[in-house]
Amino acid sequence: MAKQQQEVYLVDACRTAFGKARPDGFFGLTRADDMVVKIIRSLVHRNPDVDPALIDDNIWGATTQNGDQGLTLGRTSAILAGLPASVPGYSVDRMCAGGMTAINAGVATIAMGMADAIIAGGVEHMGHHPMGQGADPNPRFISEKLVDPSALNMGMTAENIHDMYPELTRKMADEYAVYCQQKAKAALDAGHFDDILIPMTVWSSEGWKVADTDEQPRPEATVESMKGLRLPFRKGGRVTAGNSSGLNDGAAGALLCSGKLVKKLGLEPKMKATGFAYAGVAPEVMGLGPIPATEKVLKRTGLKFDDLDFIELNEAFAVQCLAYIDAFKMEGYKDKRLNQLGGAIAFGHPLASSGGRLVAHLAKLFELHPEAKYGITTLCVGLGMGAATIWENAK
Repeated sequence: MAKQQQEVYLVDACRTAFGKARPDGFFGLTRADDMVVKIIRSLVHRNPDVDPALIDDNIWGATTQNGDQGLTLGRTSAILAGLPASVPGYSVDRMCAGGMTAINAGVATIAMGMADAIIAGGVEHMGHHPMGQGADPNPRFISEKLVDPSALNMGMTAENIHDMYPELTRKMADEYAVYCQQKAKAALDAGHFDDILIPMTVWSSEGWKVADTDEQPRPEATVESMKGLRLPFRKGGRVTAGNSSGLNDGAAGALLCSGKLVKKLGLEPKMKATGFAYAGVAPEVMGLGPIPATEKVLKRTGLKFDDLDFIELNEAFAVQCLAYIDAFKMEGYKDKRLNQLGGAIAFGHPLASSGGRLVAHLAKLFELHPEAKYGITTLCVGLGMGAATIWENAK
C-alpha cells in the first residue's frame, strides 16, 4: 500500500575546518574516516533528543573510495563513531556533489516513508587522495572522441567556459574572487560559523594542535595582487589559483529527520527539503552544470528563480559562477542572494564534502533572515553534471 510522502527536515549541519591538502596542512596526518567520525559524533552530541538508535542510515559521499575513504565508509564510520550496531551505512560517489547526493538520498528515503532519521554528508582528503588518483579512464573516451581531452582536467574545463563566453574576462573572474574573500572575512568576523565549524584535535609534525579555522581564506587578496599569479592550465589563459577553489581536506554532514519525528520529539529544524535534481552538460564545460540543474529543479517544484532568496553556488571556478549569474539575469557578482557568507574560492572545496558546507551555509542564512522562504544549494560536477536542491526556511 502506497504511503503518503513525508516532509523532510534538515535538523542540523556542521563541518570540520577545511585544511590545505599538503603534508603540513591541518589534516596532513589525519585519516579521512576520523574526520567523518568527528562530524557524526558532533551531530549526535548536538541533538540529544534524537536517540542514536533512531538513526536509520548513515550515508557518506567520497570521490576517491579507497584507503581511508574506502571500505563502505558509511558503515565503517557508523561503527567507529559508536553508533548502535543496528545503524547501517553506505557510500556514494558523484565527485564534487558526493555529499549533496548523499544528503539528497537521505531526503528521498525519508520522503518515501522508509526512514525517519538519517545522517548524511561528504568527505575528501585531497592530501591523501589527489583528484583522479588510481583512476583508469577508458581509452575510448579519447580514441572515439566521446569527450574532449580537456574534460579530464578541471582547470581546462574552466578555460573552455572562458572561451565560450569571451565577455567573461579574467579581470571579472578576479573581481569575483576578491569579493568572495571579502564576504568570507565579514562572515568570519561576525562569528557566523562559530556553531557550524567543529574544532578537531589533530596530530601534526609539531605535535597535537586544534584545527578550528579554515586554512584557505586569503582576505588580503586584491585584484592587483592576483595579476601576477601563474596560469597553470593554458598559456595566455585566465584561470589561476586566485580565481579557483583550493585543494583541500575536510568533512561536512547533516542530520535529516521526518516531519513525524520532528513533531514527536519537539525538534526545531532549520529547513525543509523542497526538491532536488541532477542534469548533464558536455564534460568539457562541466562548470555549467548548475544552470540546467537549477532549471530542472525549479520546473519540478513549480518555483521560479525569483522565488529564491538565497543561492549557495559552489565556486569551483569564478568563471562558472559568472556564467550562472548571466544565465539567470542576476544583478552581477554582488547580487545579495549569491553566496552571502562567502564561497569555496575563500573556504576551499574538498570535493565531496562541499554539499554539506553549502547546506550549513544556507541554514545559517535562514537563521539570520527569518523572513526568507526559499534557497538553493547547487554544484558543478566533473565529467559534465550539475546538482541542485531547493530548501524552505523552517523558521
